[in-house]
Amino acid sequence: MGSIDKYIFRTTLASFALVLVSLTGVIWITQALRGIDLMTSQGQTILTFLGITSLVVPALVLIISPIALMIAISHTLNKLATDSEIIVMNAAGFSPFRLFFPFFYATCVVALLVAFIAAYLAPDGMRRIKQWDAEITADVLTNILQPGRFARLDENLTIRIRERQPGGILAGIFIDDRRDPNERVSIVAERGEVVKNETGSFLVLETGNLQRFEAGKRDPALVAFGRYGFDMSKFSKGRDVTLGIRELYLWELFSPSENDPIYKQIPGQFRSALHDSLLAPIYPFAFAVLTFAFLGAPRTTRQSRNFSIGSSIIAVFGLRMAGFACSVMAVKSPGPVLLQYAMVFGAIGVGLWMIIGGVVVEPPPGLMDAINRSNARIARLFGRPAAA
Repeated sequence: MGSIDKYIFRTTLASFALVLVSLTGVIWITQALRGIDLMTSQGQTILTFLGITSLVVPALVLIISPIALMIAISHTLNKLATDSEIIVMNAAGFSPFRLFFPFFYATCVVALLVAFIAAYLAPDGMRRIKQWDAEITADVLTNILQPGRFARLDENLTIRIRERQPGGILAGIFIDDRRDPNERVSIVAERGEVVKNETGSFLVLETGNLQRFEAGKRDPALVAFGRYGFDMSKFSKGRDVTLGIRELYLWELFSPSENDPIYKQIPGQFRSALHDSLLAPIYPFAFAVLTFAFLGAPRTTRQSRNFSIGSSIIAVFGLRMAGFACSVMAVKSPGPVLLQYAMVFGAIGVGLWMIIGGVVVEPPPGLMDAINRSNARIARLFGRPAAA
C-alpha cells in the first residue's frame, strides 16, 4: 500500500470510527433511558444499569456500521475533491478504479468487524442481557427490597422494609396485596427472612398482624400471628432462560435442533435471521461501491457534487430499506431471500461498472433548467435580481 493509499485508508477509518461512536452513542442513550427503571423501581446500582444497557451496543453497531462507512467515504471523497486532490491524482495516472483500492481496504476492515459482531458478539450480548435479567428477577427479594422504599413487585403488590439486619433478617415489613379483586390484604410484621426450599420461595414473617378486607363486608378481618409464610415463588424464578432467535450464534442458526419448540413454530424466522447474518458483512461493500460510484469520479471545483451526494444517499438507503423488507417477507417464503442476495450483489456490480467506466453522475439538463427557473421566480418574488 503506497503513501497515498495509506493516507486515504487512515482518513476513511478515522472518519468511520468518529461517525460510528457518535451515532452509536446517541442511539444508545435513547435506548438506555428506557431501562432507567432498573435504578429506580428495581433498586439496581449504576454499574448494573450501565452493564445491561451496554450489552445492546454490538447490535447497534451492526446496523450503524455500513451507514457510518458510507458517511466516512463521502467525507473523505469530499475532502479530496475540495482540495482538488482527486483531479491531481487522476492527472498523475490514478484511474477511478485505482483510487477505489484504499476505500476497498477500509471496507474489508469494516466487513470483518461486522461479520464478527453478526456471528458472535451481538447474539452473545443479547443472550447476556436475557440471563442478567433472569438473575435480577431471581434475586428480586435481595436487590429490589431496599430499606425505606416502597417496591412494587407486581401490578397490585407493594412491599416495604425498614432496614436490613445481619444474617439476612428484614426488619419492619409492610405488605399491601391487592392481586385478588375480591379482597385486599395488608400485613405488618416486626421482622422476616427469605426461606427457599423445594416447594418454592417464601418470606417468613414473625410477630405481626394481617388485615383482610373482603368485598361486600364492612369490617376487615384482623389476625395476629407469631409466624406467617408469604409465598414469593413467582418473584424468585430460576435462572434457566429460553433463548430467542436473536440470542442464537451464527452456527446455531445454521443447524437448529429439530426438537427446538421455537424452530418448530416459526422456522421462517430462523431462515430470515440466518441470511441477515450472512448478508451483514456484504452490505458494507455494497454501500462503499455505490458511494464511490456516485462521488469518486474526478470533477472540477465548478461542478456541483450536491446531486451526486443526494443520489448516493437515495441509492444506499433504498437498497437497505429493500433489504429490510425482504428480510421481513423471508419469514413466510424463501423467495425474498434470493431477491435480497440479487439486489445486494447487483448493486455491487452496477457500482463497479460505473467506477470502471468512469461514469460521472450529473443532474439532467431539464432538471437544472427547472431549478434555475424556480430560483429566478423566487428572486423576483422577493424583489432581488436573479443571479446570471
